[in-house]
Amino acid sequence: MTMVDDNELARLRTLRVPVPNPQAKIGALHAAMTAFDEAQEENSPVPQGSAEPQRLTSRAAKLWREIMQKKLVATPAIAGLIALPIAGYTALYLLDQQNFNFGGDRTIAETSADKPEANAPVSTSKPATTEPAGKMEVEQSPDLDETLVAPAAPPLPKAESSAASGQAQDALTREVAPAPMAMEAAPNGVRSRDLAKTRLFVQPSVSVLPAPIDTMPPQAENRDRIEDFRTNPVHSAKDDPVSTFSIDVDTASYSFVRRSLKEGSLPQPDTVRVEEMVNYFPYDWKGPGSAETPFNSTVTVMPAPWNAQHKLMHVAIKGYDLQPATQPKANLVFLIDVSGSMNEPDKLPLLKSAFRLLVSKLKPDDTISIVTYAGDAGTVLEPTKVAEKDKILGAIDSLQPGGSTAGEAGIKQAYRLAEKSFVKDGVNRVMLATDGDFNVGQTDDGDLKRLVEQERKTGVYLSVFGFGRGNLNDRMMQTIAQNGNGTAAYIDTLQEAEKVLVEDAASTIFPIAKDVKIQVEFNPQKVSEYRLIGYETRALSREDFNNDRVDAGDIGSGHSVTAIYEITPKGAPSQIDDLRYGEASTDNGGVANADEYAFVKIRYKLPNEETSKLITTPVTGANEVSSFDAAGTDQRFSVAVAAFGQKLRDEDATATFGFDRIEQIAAAARGADPFGYRSEFLSLVRLASALERNR
Repeated sequence: MTMVDDNELARLRTLRVPVPNPQAKIGALHAAMTAFDEAQEENSPVPQGSAEPQRLTSRAAKLWREIMQKKLVATPAIAGLIALPIAGYTALYLLDQQNFNFGGDRTIAETSADKPEANAPVSTSKPATTEPAGKMEVEQSPDLDETLVAPAAPPLPKAESSAASGQAQDALTREVAPAPMAMEAAPNGVRSRDLAKTRLFVQPSVSVLPAPIDTMPPQAENRDRIEDFRTNPVHSAKDDPVSTFSIDVDTASYSFVRRSLKEGSLPQPDTVRVEEMVNYFPYDWKGPGSAETPFNSTVTVMPAPWNAQHKLMHVAIKGYDLQPATQPKANLVFLIDVSGSMNEPDKLPLLKSAFRLLVSKLKPDDTISIVTYAGDAGTVLEPTKVAEKDKILGAIDSLQPGGSTAGEAGIKQAYRLAEKSFVKDGVNRVMLATDGDFNVGQTDDGDLKRLVEQERKTGVYLSVFGFGRGNLNDRMMQTIAQNGNGTAAYIDTLQEAEKVLVEDAASTIFPIAKDVKIQVEFNPQKVSEYRLIGYETRALSREDFNNDRVDAGDIGSGHSVTAIYEITPKGAPSQIDDLRYGEASTDNGGVANADEYAFVKIRYKLPNEETSKLITTPVTGANEVSSFDAAGTDQRFSVAVAAFGQKLRDEDATATFGFDRIEQIAAAARGADPFGYRSEFLSLVRLASALERNR
């Protein structure tokens, strides 16, 4: 037997080594891989929920490369004989080298050192059962771009194809991984597996248990930044008879509250700014007769529905409604956040749809520019007339998210463009649309405030539109809108975009008065206490009222603004004790105007002027109605909204006033509701009531 073996070996030594044939290498290799796959198919497939396999270590990748590129190439004639044992050895080596850890934490070794895989899909775990060995999937990392790629060679005639090469051709069209393999042609037409994006994984036969509850992915962190504030306190009319605040026509809070309720949760108290909720709705207050007096005020005194011993002093302001023919030219710069955080359906896609609506509302002579910011600021569209609408819409449609948020650079670039195409006696406004995540450049709200304060002196105003949740910087939005002579709105749906940018476009874009302040002096002989409902973030010092250098809110064309005071009439039970050592002010019995409840003063500037003007209104018994139901429809509805806001903030005044009573008042005062805003409000009251009962 030994002699025979020696003779065979001697004969083999005399044989001429065949010329290396690359096609034979391909056939042998694929025959080995096909055989391996067929062996695996005899077992049950890997169950869903199996532990995620690990990537190749550098040692395993090196071994696989050496085997495939060197050893098989060296002896292609016998590649078919040795390929399958080598493949088996490689699999065993990988099993031995990989640190598999089933049912617990898993460590992952990168195929290329310190180079994370971008946008890797996240797999979810499902309950699994015990199964035999799973599939093998091959991956080539970036540094293994030559592995298993066949060299160029002309295809063999069909007659010379071996069974192995036939199996190899079949293997080219088969999947060895859950995801399909890509096919590509070699330079001379030789087809090969595209292994650049595949992985080599071995799923051993194990029992994989469902992931424990505490290993489930955590909920996305809520990074909304909301300004904290304390509810306005009750003031004594004897000690502190004067109340001063800035007008506010923002509506962001109402939209934010609505979204929270519709998503099944009561809003955080500091997201509820009562004045913004009240001013969200259009009211039919009596307006002025001409633009020379930009607004008119109406004051009504009525019983408070939540406290029979108190009264409400309701101050309603209506702005002059500019007709389209008299609207000034608009020079608008869309400053759009396209950072990575905007890559959500309710952010950049909604933003693009919203601004498309606004473009359709503008006149052909109006001008639009577009600046984006993400890492660095860039000009997407130079100042362009709305007559070139297709060009503007194309620029909007081209916006894509990505990068960090260089908000400061974007604001500066937007102001430069606005000043470049400045329209004298027109409207020059930057319209910032963002989720508020400024993380590059000036990120401090105080720095941004100073920036917009400086730029507003040029006549360019700034409005802010917030999108999305989880990253909303409402605090920053409020700061820069208030100091940029603009408004802040929160857009959560396309319907809200239509309201803000189409239906209310004139009031959003075209100002009729700026730096509007209100000061109310209460008469201690008629009022013992008072409390301003809302406007906590708009409070001003008494001396600020006559100081024209102090910035305040603006009123747009046709805007309506409402402020409500809860007052305690003289003689009614007080919440503040009387002074022990005498009154802080002298008794003014017999003095003129002693029968007045209060004296309302409104100070404002026309858009192109820097000297303020004054409007005054005494509040007397002539302004009073005998019962709450005797008040006007709009007054009663606005009071219902004010009660709802206070209820959501859990304020003491409405602690015993139920949502059902708020709904009754609002339903009775719904009146004309052409856009359905008031009907939607009723549904929100019902939602809040249900959520409160179930918490």
